[in-house]
Amino acid sequence: MTDCSKRHWLIATAMAALAVCVTTAHAQDFPTKPVRILTPFPVGSGPEGLLRLVAEKLSRTWGKPVVVENKPGGNGFIAIDTFKRGATDGHDLIQLDGVHLSAYPHLFKKLPYDAKADFEPLLPLFKTYFFLAVATDSKYKTVADLMADAKANPGKLNYGSWSVGNPVHLGSALFESVTGTDMQHVIYKETSMLYSGVATGELSFALGTNATVGAMYRAGKVRYLAVAAPKRVSGFSNVPTMGESGGPQGFEVSGWTTIAAPRGLPKVLTDKIQRDIEKALAEPDVREKFASFAYEPFLVSREQFNAYIQTESNRFGAIIKKAQVSLD
Repeated sequence: MTDCSKRHWLIATAMAALAVCVTTAHAQDFPTKPVRILTPFPVGSGPEGLLRLVAEKLSRTWGKPVVVENKPGGNGFIAIDTFKRGATDGHDLIQLDGVHLSAYPHLFKKLPYDAKADFEPLLPLFKTYFFLAVATDSKYKTVADLMADAKANPGKLNYGSWSVGNPVHLGSALFESVTGTDMQHVIYKETSMLYSGVATGELSFALGTNATVGAMYRAGKVRYLAVAAPKRVSGFSNVPTMGESGGPQGFEVSGWTTIAAPRGLPKVLTDKIQRDIEKALAEPDVREKFASFAYEPFLVSREQFNAYIQTESNRFGAIIKKAQVSLD
């Protein structure tokens, strides 16, 4: 190496080291102003309630206000559009539902976002499983009873959800597919109306998490026939899995949300935000919130989480193709 080349190499090395130092210092100083976390969930919903608790913890850790801004509606596209037009330095974050990253790319021919290019999913906040709910006075005592009636009366039974392409709809479509049944999908405007429809017998059944249908369950207006999980859920040991209730073995319908940053932030910064969120999720009152909603910790590395998102995308893609569901 000539003296000139050596000098250029030393300068380039020094500049690279300086850049790393500057980036690290920037991460240590983060945040320098209030942080906004956008959410597509309405006020009072389970995922939103957990997010607000996490935001309070982050405010204390960061010494800056962390504001949760609700932008419900439009399949989450309103919140996503606001996020894309917001700060790109990490001071705007977003809570996303699993379907935004794994199902919608298969449902919509034209999405107002790129699931891989626009977001850096940092970590899952929780995982939750869906219960199969029926009216308290429903004639169905097991999932086997429901399946038998559905097979004997094609097209006569119905189930509900609040839109096309949400986890409840797709999970129910998957249930139809694996059981070889044909049922009607009824769309309700709100989750409260949906589960009231179950309670009154307007619907044969509906899938729901304990965060969405739990109030009706605790009031004795609906029963849980089974849970679509690999094993019985903590706090609901009396509720069998789908397989235990005579339904398909290993049948699972789960949901999760994530906090995502803008794609392209320095890793040292996203690592810091992720660590601080993990610390908040580990606090006792947050764990209590988990228990009240039947949420479960979802402890994976970012690399494992990205692999899981891809697996979920492949799974939803197959369900959507088989159900011949399409939006746009």
